[in-house]
Amino acid sequence: MAKILVTGGCGYIGTHTLVDLIENGYDVISVDNNSRSNFHMLEGVEKITGKKIKNYKVDLCNFDDSFAIFQENPDLTGIIHFAAYKSVGESVEQPLMYFENNLMSLINLLKCVQEFNTPHFVFSSSCTVYGEPDEIPVTERTPPKPAASPYGYTKQMGEQIVNEFAKSVDISCILLRYFNPVGAHPSNLIGEVPVGKPQNLFPAITQTAIGKLPQMVVYGDDYPTRDGSCLRDFVHVSDLAHAHTLALQYLEAGKNDKKCEVFNLGTGNGVTVLEAIKTFEKVSGQKLNYKIGPRRPGDIMAIYANNDLAKDILGWETKYDLEDMVSTAWKWELFLKQDENVYNGNQSKLN
Repeated sequence: MAKILVTGGCGYIGTHTLVDLIENGYDVISVDNNSRSNFHMLEGVEKITGKKIKNYKVDLCNFDDSFAIFQENPDLTGIIHFAAYKSVGESVEQPLMYFENNLMSLINLLKCVQEFNTPHFVFSSSCTVYGEPDEIPVTERTPPKPAASPYGYTKQMGEQIVNEFAKSVDISCILLRYFNPVGAHPSNLIGEVPVGKPQNLFPAITQTAIGKLPQMVVYGDDYPTRDGSCLRDFVHVSDLAHAHTLALQYLEAGKNDKKCEVFNLGTGNGVTVLEAIKTFEKVSGQKLNYKIGPRRPGDIMAIYANNDLAKDILGWETKYDLEDMVSTAWKWELFLKQDENVYNGNQSKLN
């Protein structure tokens, strides 16, 4: 049984990927310092899979502590690296914190990979590497433009670091460029638990609908899109998680032509913010209290994916449509209201 280290394993995408890996026969361990995640999520993973998950509460910016994980697990066959700060708005306000955390943790991890000859590495990247593209949908060959935020720059730099690293060592890497992950696991046992005021659209919608937030803001209605709001490619988190399993299987089978390959992970459908709100109101039966505000620094106007490469090469297919994404996100929010332990696990970190 191949043994995989998932960094950021207590996080939103990390927990869903742990489930998918276990369901596909992998042995997994997690590292997460819980600075931006909730340790209760691993309990949900265990209920879904029946497997106890070992988590190392380690900050990957500390090399010695990171190295010790590899010393205890010299038989690792792959790494999936999620651990990073991910808020576009916060990165605009605190750029140095983002550069230090997201890049130092990656560099330390790759030093360990090199020392222990871990053969496969999957990097959590983002569509923010494209900046404000000239044409959409974007393909993997779309020339990157300047990033719209420090967060986006950390993903551009991270990709460059992994690319150059792969050239110098005997390791195979995949860069997965996510679009906008949303929704929750159909079991209703794991989902997104934002720290503080949510920066992403769907948690803002569901927290407003349930009363945790008095009102949500749509940042701009004057963009040259079909209704004036930003346009995004929303992809269900369980679909996204499965792509990581497929990426590992692809590397393990030696199918990669290059030392480092890249794939877009999006549905290929562009949805505006206002369309997402209307879909939520339709599915949930809840009228959402929102207002139109000014544009937000770091946001781009519109982006969605061409995902042909992931389909053709990895065999990746999305199973969930927008209504499924809305439905599972809303059911998860209702569950959080009932289970105070899950939500309150992050209360000390608010603001």
